[in-house]
Amino acid sequence: MWMEPLLGVKIGCLFALLVLTLVCGLIPICFKWFQIDAATGRHRRVLSLLGCASAGVFLGAGLMHMTAEALEGIDSEIQKFKMQNRTEKEGNASDDAGSAQMEYPYGELIISLGFFFVFFLESLALQCCPGAAGESPVQEEWSGTHVLELHSHGSPHLPSKRPLRALVLLLSLSFHSVFEGLAVGLQPTVATAVQLCLAVLAHKGLVVFGVGLRLVQIGTGSRWATLSILSLALMSPMGLVLGLAVTRGDPKGGQGLAQAVLEGVAAGTFLYVTFLEILPRELAGPEAPLAKWGCVATGFAFMAFIALWA
Repeated sequence: MWMEPLLGVKIGCLFALLVLTLVCGLIPICFKWFQIDAATGRHRRVLSLLGCASAGVFLGAGLMHMTAEALEGIDSEIQKFKMQNRTEKEGNASDDAGSAQMEYPYGELIISLGFFFVFFLESLALQCCPGAAGESPVQEEWSGTHVLELHSHGSPHLPSKRPLRALVLLLSLSFHSVFEGLAVGLQPTVATAVQLCLAVLAHKGLVVFGVGLRLVQIGTGSRWATLSILSLALMSPMGLVLGLAVTRGDPKGGQGLAQAVLEGVAAGTFLYVTFLEILPRELAGPEAPLAKWGCVATGFAFMAFIALWA
């Protein structure tokens, strides 16, 4: 009977994660106020600074949450593996000395592999479509109608990197959301489940709002943007359900390592999109550079503050 309150709390966390993600992600999609193409004057400047703040949120989420959690998980699994080997080969001093010398940054390597994997996919797409290889950064046209066209493609019909990067952003966040929900589902007590769920909710709302804003600003159709947010909203509840299923069974030792590796790859792909798409896109315009810096720093500082509990 003591499991019933815990199960009820986790089901409540499931619905809280689902509703918050849907609401925060759909706000920029449902309200035309967030469509920067139709904005002018002060409205346009406010949306630009809001985009910079969301870029800071993405930067903070990538460095302070996804990367930090991936490094911690990978290091923890490697330490477990070393401890198992150490107990199996007790008394062999040469093995202990050798393991002490083999300190390798495996976590950083896995994150880098995720970064280069997306880099490879993008390069492959450009190789298959040679016309897109000639794109180069240009200054943002604040007086024109296409205010967010930050790359010159030569022709409007040439393929762009943006759909691929938007897809990578959604996939990396989906992986991370599954692992967040999984962590909540694996909590053994009501207090730890509620504490972790509140920490996830605190930063997830801002991140998903930034995703919705990003989809609107790159010109994604409202139907596809809504479907993207809906699929992203289902990831954390799916992970929580998996966590509930795992607590009833006997998880294998390799599952923790596989989860840590996948989270590291997701962190690398998220960092790629953040540094090569989101930040350059928001900072390309010549107006109010210090105000933009302040908005990016504010978004990052808020995510860093939340990391105290997350």
